[in-house]
Amino acid sequence: MTSSFSHEHSPRAQVDIDLDAIRHNLTLLGARAPGSQVMAVVKADAYGHGALPVARAAVEAGASWLGTCSLGEALALREAGITTRLFSWLDAPEADFAPGIEAGVDLGVSSTGELSRIAAATPAGTRARVHLKIDTGLSRNGCPPAEWAGLVEAAAAEPRIDVVAVWSHLACADEPGHPSIDLQAKRFADAYDVARAAGLDPMRHLANSAALLTRPDLHFDLVRPGIAMYGLNPVPQDEDLRPAMTFRSAVALVKRIEAGESVSYGHTWTASRDTTLALVPAGYADGVPRSLSGRMDVFLGGRRRQVAGRVCMDQLVVDCGDDEPAVGDEVVLFGAGTRGEPTAREWADKLGTIDYEIVTSMYRPRVRRRYLGERS
Repeated sequence: MTSSFSHEHSPRAQVDIDLDAIRHNLTLLGARAPGSQVMAVVKADAYGHGALPVARAAVEAGASWLGTCSLGEALALREAGITTRLFSWLDAPEADFAPGIEAGVDLGVSSTGELSRIAAATPAGTRARVHLKIDTGLSRNGCPPAEWAGLVEAAAAEPRIDVVAVWSHLACADEPGHPSIDLQAKRFADAYDVARAAGLDPMRHLANSAALLTRPDLHFDLVRPGIAMYGLNPVPQDEDLRPAMTFRSAVALVKRIEAGESVSYGHTWTASRDTTLALVPAGYADGVPRSLSGRMDVFLGGRRRQVAGRVCMDQLVVDCGDDEPAVGDEVVLFGAGTRGEPTAREWADKLGTIDYEIVTSMYRPRVRRRYLGERS
């Protein structure tokens, strides 16, 4: 086995982000919605991939908008030199909207109270760009239908407000054919008609990654790819999406144990034969869920190998049988799956969650990020 994990500062673990994969994915997704603008969603530090490098790659791939959840996320991109149109849609009630308005950040609005706070924060001589959100059935953020006409009328009458768009979010787009999709689409159309009747001429945006891939009738003026941009497919469809994140570490210690010896806390795993163990300095403090103990593999020395015993805070142990890895050999915890290594989706399936949660949890102080495919 050959060592391939010799980088400066000897990180315990490393996440590699393939920016070329992100560019590829976004180009593919944009081609699926040729009549729509593309908003690359980079909220939550770009789903754990790093907001600024991903934002730059997304713009290079043709995104004309970037989507963030919080105003702070949007302003950090502005301060880093991103000039692309930015959209931010959810902040605490005490948020100061003035810096965002001054920086040209579009703001999501779900209530007349929020609209009033934004209007009050708008500097004289300027207009805040807002996207009015209608709750079409997710029952989360968004204006209830019974209050929609009032919000639209207030926005249309406010001279400090420029209504750029009407938008909403689908609850079950990742379940193609779910009856809620058509119901939400109908409610969205009705809400848009109300806005038009009030004299507004807004854009429309509704499609997330799943709807972008499965419902071209819902692409409208703008699509909002999120998880698919990172190469993780939200629908059971054969798309040429490339996972952008690889989580890796390296062998720190190799030892031989005899049959009958047990490994890690609680002695939940006992060797059935003499075997070689490889110690990997990555544990649940580094993003390896302890709940994967006893049911996870890693990719080491050209093949998948079982993790022996419980995942600890700082380390895990790999059963290598009669193979003897070298200290420093690469260990892939999850990646694209092209070599047979585990994937983020595999982790998610075993944990009963979604791959969104796996990748967004990978921003940790002890795990170094490395970017592949950066352009000057």
